[in-house]
Amino acid sequence: MLNSTWSLTAFLTGRRAPAGAATLDVCPETGRARLSCRRAEEIFEGSTRLLANPLASPGDAEDLDGWTPRQLRHSALTHDAEDGASTPMLLARSRRASVRSLERYARPSVDAVARHVTQRDPAARRR
Repeated sequence: MLNSTWSLTAFLTGRRAPAGAATLDVCPETGRARLSCRRAEEIFEGSTRLLANPLASPGDAEDLDGWTPRQLRHSALTHDAEDGASTPMLLARSRRASVRSLERYARPSVDAVARHVTQRDPAARRR
């Protein structure tokens, strides 16, 4: 959710907001309207097709699936969990109330587990 201090043009239309548009849907710096969630997702998914499928050729992009904003949020929460973010911080960032709902993000990679073990190894600290 964007707030009134945002200025990311990636989520703005190409023209000024119509008169009477809600204040929170208008960029205070440019006067341009915020894209609808559906349109922002369409653009984001289309723009990430080749990133999500690195072995594909540009000619195949129309037939590929890209990433969604939801996948991006989940990925960010997973990385935060791997980096040791506290449970209250993960709950706040995910806008969830239940600790159980964080289970999907608490799947650390092999590298993250190795890093965690290395940082907490008493023998390594004495060296």
